[in-house]
Amino acid sequence: MLIFLSTEATDAERVRILDFLKQLGLKGFSTRFGGRSVFVVAEGRPFCSPSDPVFLEIADLDGVNEVVSVTAPYPLCSLGLRPEGSIIKALDFSVGNGSFGVIGGPCSVESESQTLETARCVKSAGAKALRGGAFKPRTSPYAFQGLKKEGLRILAKVREETGLAIVTEAMSSEEALLVEEYADVVQIGTRNAQNYRLLETCGRLRKPVLLKRGFSCSLDEFLMSAEYILAGGNEEVILCERGIRTFENYVRYTLPINAIPVLKTLTHLPVVVDPSHAAGRADLVTPLALASAAAGADGLLVEVHPDPKKALCDGRQSLTPDEFELMLKACLRVRAALR
Repeated sequence: MLIFLSTEATDAERVRILDFLKQLGLKGFSTRFGGRSVFVVAEGRPFCSPSDPVFLEIADLDGVNEVVSVTAPYPLCSLGLRPEGSIIKALDFSVGNGSFGVIGGPCSVESESQTLETARCVKSAGAKALRGGAFKPRTSPYAFQGLKKEGLRILAKVREETGLAIVTEAMSSEEALLVEEYADVVQIGTRNAQNYRLLETCGRLRKPVLLKRGFSCSLDEFLMSAEYILAGGNEEVILCERGIRTFENYVRYTLPINAIPVLKTLTHLPVVVDPSHAAGRADLVTPLALASAAAGADGLLVEVHPDPKKALCDGRQSLTPDEFELMLKACLRVRAALR
C-alpha cells in the first residue's frame, strides 16, 4: 500500500499517520515518488481492496492525498503505479515509454583517443549515450582494472566534444558518489545487483541508475534490487537484462528473451538489453539485439571498439563501428515493422 501525502501535510499530520499505522501493526517507510511524499506500507496486513474499512480510515486521515493499493512486493516499481511507463532522460538520451535508447561504446576506457574515436562512431550511427568502464570488475585481480578517476576525466572530456550522455559503472558507494560527479548515468553491474548498501547509496543519487540483472537473480529479486533504489528516493532507474548463468557453456550467458515482455507486465521502469555480455562473441550480438527489439526492449547497451582485437577487455564480444551501425539500422527496422 502507498499513502501519498498532500503537499500541505504538516509534520504533526505525518506523525499522526505513522502513529495510526503503528496501532495497526504496520510501518510506513517515508520516501518520494513522482515529486510527491509517500509512505510505503510493505509489511503486515495487506489492504488490497479500497473497500476495506481500514483502507478507508487511512484515506480519511488529515494530510493524506491518496491511498494506492499495490499487491506486488516492489510497490514503487510496480506497473500499476504508472501504467503508461516511465521515461528516463540524460542529456539527449531518453529511454522508455516509446523512446528507444541506444548506448554504445567500449568495455573499458583505455585512452582518450580510443574513447573519442569510439564515441564519434557510435554517435554517427545514431546512439545518444556512450558506455565505457573507468572502474572495471574483473574476475582475475591481474586483469586490467580500468583507469579509474582518469577514466572518468576522459569520459567527461569526450562528452564535452560529442554531447553524448556518459554511462559508466560504480562498484562501491564511494565510487558511486565519484561517478555521479562525472557521468550522466551510473551503472550497477551484475556482480553488484544485490549489493544492498550500494543500492541504498544509488537511491540517494540524483542521476539515473542503469541496474543490470544479477546473473543468478530471479526477476523478483531483480525488481526488489530496483526497489531499493526507488525506496531511497531515486526513481530514475533503467533495468538491464544481460543474460543469466545456466548449464549452457557454448555462449557466455543465456539471454532470456522472455524476461523482456514479462518485465513489461510487472514494472513501469524501462528495460534495455545488453546482448554483448550475453553473447560473449561479436557474431551473436546482432541476432540477440534484433530478438530483443522484437520482444519489446526499450533500448540496447552494446560494446563497440574501433579495433576489437587490440581491446584490453572483452574484445571478443565487441562490434566494430561498422557492425554497430548495421546492427542499429536493423533494430530500428524491426521496431518500425512492429508499430
